[in-house]
Amino acid sequence: MIHIENFVFNPFAENTYLLHDDTGEAVIIDPGCYDKQELAEITDYIEANGLKPVQIINTHAHIDHVLGIAALKRKYRIPFSLHALDEPLLKAVKSYASNYGFSSFDEPEIDTYLAEGDTVHFGNSSLKVIFVPGHAPGHIAFVNEDQRFVMGGDVLFHMSIGRTDLPGGDHNQLLSSIRSKLFTLPDDYTVYPGHMQLTTIGFEKKNNPFF
Repeated sequence: MIHIENFVFNPFAENTYLLHDDTGEAVIIDPGCYDKQELAEITDYIEANGLKPVQIINTHAHIDHVLGIAALKRKYRIPFSLHALDEPLLKAVKSYASNYGFSSFDEPEIDTYLAEGDTVHFGNSSLKVIFVPGHAPGHIAFVNEDQRFVMGGDVLFHMSIGRTDLPGGDHNQLLSSIRSKLFTLPDDYTVYPGHMQLTTIGFEKKNNPFF
């Protein structure tokens, strides 16, 4: 069984997720921890529960989702994976980090690229990769069919959708991604978003004002 822990980090109130199963192996999704206190919050949890992180995987590479990658990558000596189309966004972060009040950005090296159809494995568990661009050119999401959930990043929110006014954003493409990739999932799938509270596919299909 996959256990999902949520940490809210940085001034953007970004949701970082730690997924682990009964083997103790774990993956870290979108680590947005920036300062020492935030970094300690997630590492203390990992150590207190005897977990073994095996990979960092990102839905996309906007600044609020990548601030903690390099530190966690070094600490646990684990690979970091991202969709290739979001590599330019990652490399751009250092050029604008100071505009958002971050004094520096430690840019991580990408070890492997993820694409639709790939599977991320940890312990006895797996996540299927789906491609959902629009908020970012290389945005992906991670689906688990056994426990019926999707780690959606900044694509679909409770009564809202991801912004598309940032570089590489495309409003029509985002709507198409949601309709064709997320709304085709069963209604009872839980959506774990990059910001704000959880929702479900069925609730958003009925109530989201963008559809």
